[in-house]
Amino acid sequence: MRPLPIACLALAIIAAPALAADPAKPLVGDAKKGHQLTYTCQGCHGIEGYKNAYPNYHVPRIGGQSQEYLRNALSEYKAGKRKHPTMQAQSESFSDQDIADIAAFLSELKP
Repeated sequence: MRPLPIACLALAIIAAPALAADPAKPLVGDAKKGHQLTYTCQGCHGIEGYKNAYPNYHVPRIGGQSQEYLRNALSEYKAGKRKHPTMQAQSESFSDQDIADIAAFLSELKP
């Protein structure tokens, strides 16, 4: 395998910041993609009156919540700011774009 020429490396270094997501610009969620990502969520959040076995508490309905709330909640679970083993494990598998997509889909559901 041949090393890249210096010109290619320089171009990659210059272009890299332009390719990175702008942290000031919020991600736009895709509800169709979000629908595909939420199949496991329905196991707990889609059952009316469901109580989680451990710890024992009511599982909130997430359909119809605002996108901002859903993004914040998933991001806080992912960062470890909210504590719940199942939600932390689920959210750690999602990218920031996945979280935006999930929030877009769930916010469109009727409560």
